[in-house]
Amino acid sequence: MAADLLLKTSKQAKYNISYRKILYHRFFVGLLLFIVISLVFTVVYVFSGSAPRTNFYEVVNLEAVNLPIQKLSNDYAFSASRVLNCTYWNCFNVYKCGRGGHDKITIYIYPPQDYRSNDGRSVSRFSREFFEILETIKSSKYYTPNPDEACLLVPSIDTLNQNTFSSSHISQVLQSLKHWNNGENHLIFNMVPGSEPNYNTVLDLNTSYAVIAGAGFDTWSFRYGFDISIPLYSHIASNINSTQPKQKDYLIISSQINIPEDYLIELQGIASSSNDLLLLDSCGNDRIDFTKRCEYTTGKQFEYPEVLKHGLFCLVVRSARLIQTVLMDVLASQCIPIIIADTIVMPFNSHIDWNRIAIFISEDNIKNVLKIVHSVSNERRGELYWQLRWVYERYFANIEKITMTTLEILNEKVFPLSARMYEDWNMPEHLYGPVNPLFLPVTAPKAPGFTAVILTYDRVDSLFTLIRKLVRTPSLAKILVVWNNQKLQPPPASEWPVINKPLKVIRTKENKLSNRFFPYDDIETECQLTIDDDIIMLTPDELEFGFDVWREFPDRIVGFPSRLHVWDNVTATWKYHSEWTNEISMVLTGAAFHHKIWSWYYTHKMPSEIRQWVDDNFNCEDIAMNFLVANVTRKAPIKVTPRKKFKCPECTNTEMLSADAKHMTQRSACIDKFTKIYGHMALKSVEFRADPLQYRETGSGIPQLYPEIGAL
Repeated sequence: MAADLLLKTSKQAKYNISYRKILYHRFFVGLLLFIVISLVFTVVYVFSGSAPRTNFYEVVNLEAVNLPIQKLSNDYAFSASRVLNCTYWNCFNVYKCGRGGHDKITIYIYPPQDYRSNDGRSVSRFSREFFEILETIKSSKYYTPNPDEACLLVPSIDTLNQNTFSSSHISQVLQSLKHWNNGENHLIFNMVPGSEPNYNTVLDLNTSYAVIAGAGFDTWSFRYGFDISIPLYSHIASNINSTQPKQKDYLIISSQINIPEDYLIELQGIASSSNDLLLLDSCGNDRIDFTKRCEYTTGKQFEYPEVLKHGLFCLVVRSARLIQTVLMDVLASQCIPIIIADTIVMPFNSHIDWNRIAIFISEDNIKNVLKIVHSVSNERRGELYWQLRWVYERYFANIEKITMTTLEILNEKVFPLSARMYEDWNMPEHLYGPVNPLFLPVTAPKAPGFTAVILTYDRVDSLFTLIRKLVRTPSLAKILVVWNNQKLQPPPASEWPVINKPLKVIRTKENKLSNRFFPYDDIETECQLTIDDDIIMLTPDELEFGFDVWREFPDRIVGFPSRLHVWDNVTATWKYHSEWTNEISMVLTGAAFHHKIWSWYYTHKMPSEIRQWVDDNFNCEDIAMNFLVANVTRKAPIKVTPRKKFKCPECTNTEMLSADAKHMTQRSACIDKFTKIYGHMALKSVEFRADPLQYRETGSGIPQLYPEIGAL
């Protein structure tokens, strides 16, 4: 009985265990099926069942014919008055910006509407200029159709000319805008502010916190760092071609027809006693013909604006309105403006240096205008003339350029870290050459030392000898060996010299001379010594002195072997001159110090055809670097110490590049070719050499700082 009971219990236990296993199995299988089916339904719904995603925000249509009509009733609220002390700290929400990128603002344009007063009249209409402004914004990289992503919002309400709209009605329109919020982050354009008899210098409109891009600001109404001063566009200027007469017939021309009477009397006195001032006015007809001007003294008639091209200087005088369309006419005619308006805020004054374009004379000093102009040197006149041509074409030539300049300035105000430098705004490269990128103290600090970059191929013995000598230089911070042989492995670590300075070997992918100037991340010091693996004759004192000289001239190439470029009258080409002379124009980078930024310029900024020529011909990388630095800095290199012999007595390799008979011919061809690529001879010649202060002094009893500097 007991045995039967035990057997039955055992069978029951086995059955229960098996049944539980089946239940667990079914549960997990069911759970897995549920997850799979859910995923399938989700995929099917998302990719098949749901409608395709569309952009909810439509691009603004500026050419719509039938605009939505919105009537303004008397109970519409007015926008708040313009806040006089606005800055980007208290009137602008910078947290709305940045959605277009960390360096780009986004601008939204309100859809145009036909706003009408109670009597059914439109309160504002599009002018051609305002339409072009909106079209430029829409076509720019700054535009966004999503108001929630906008950094700036531009109302589609033409406020360019205050004489063409009702300020009270426009104030109601602004207040009714969906995202107005007291004008925060809104941009209002205006070119003709104020109205008679006061002719205010700022738009008479309740704009609250809005940024005003306006013409005619004076120093009292302009909110510095917030508003943007723009030019008063002239349709006459846009039609002036760039052709110029062979010579300027008049020193000064005054063509303005609205000069205040007291100033006009002063100018009439000058014109009556001197032929240097051509004073023009309207021709006295009942209806003014703006295409004609008549001389004050003789009544002779001139075509306007063609007459402006015949003047070297042209007057722009303050009138009832502070800004004048004649300013753009003068610039377009390539006549140097003389600004006589004490409180005027010049267009784009925050970024454009008007002292490079115009002469400014105080209103009280108008009687001395001739004396002041005669004191301007011919060199200064030439600088003003060429600068204004570039500035006008770049910033003022049409509405599109005026608008884009405005947006770029606004972008730099919101994102100052992405702002361009003064030189980028005011110094055209074709006039001044490229901008020197180095802003360093007069003397670079000595503590970081320099990094020696050695280009080598297979001369292991001389390489090791050079390394042992380099480490004796006190200011050496690191050695970088650029192994340029892809067919041969560098020596194993056990064979390299044991030194007390960091050393790293970089293997290149191709055998190129330009590899010595690649901006390797391992170069952590500002100063880089570029040196060949066979230059083993330099002493530690010579290297240390060369580094100290570089610290005084951190934007130049400072080194030991020097060369000169000369002009060959027979072949009418530039030649490479390797004879020993006192005059130099190149310091060869087989042993030279330079700022590491020049390696970056060589790799990324130098004309690519020069780098390609160097790599294809396996020559002239040192000449290319000298051209690059001289072209940017417009300065000559500096040779240090009297050493002129740079032959390697220990080297027995007769397959050196310099041993090739074609080497010198190729280097002459380099100089001539690089000159043609740059468009001018960039190299600068100089008769200068840097030696230690106590060089060759004997018997003074004072220890020399660099005693091991050889004579030759």
